[in-house]
Amino acid sequence: MFDIRMKNSTLKRWWFALSMTWLAGTCSAMEPVTDLVKGGNLYATHCAECHSVKEGKNKKGPSLFAILGSPSGQRENFVYSDGMKSKPVIWSAETLSSYLANPKKAVPGGKMKFDGLESASERDDLIAYLASLSKPR
Repeated sequence: MFDIRMKNSTLKRWWFALSMTWLAGTCSAMEPVTDLVKGGNLYATHCAECHSVKEGKNKKGPSLFAILGSPSGQRENFVYSDGMKSKPVIWSAETLSSYLANPKKAVPGGKMKFDGLESASERDDLIAYLASLSKPR
């Protein structure tokens, strides 16, 4: 039972220890920190030539606007490869990361000319950037 007469310094130490225990548990469950600016630069370097980030605007590749949570091979007015049509997924951070690591392995017979991003942290940054595009600003 808590003794209200406890010395102030003891109470402070107890509260500090409790706070640090909670914080340690919270931090271990946090997602990795991503860099949206770096993700935007990666998009500009690796994706912008073939993909737009504007809603409904396709280029050589389909628009990447609001890609997370959407089904693969379903963008309007874009002709998908047989490989992409035969491997339907819902684009999540995990499925997109796997695809971006090695598109030719993830979707054999796909049209994507990109060899992939080896760095998991770069993929995380790029995916975070793409995810930010569908949120109101």
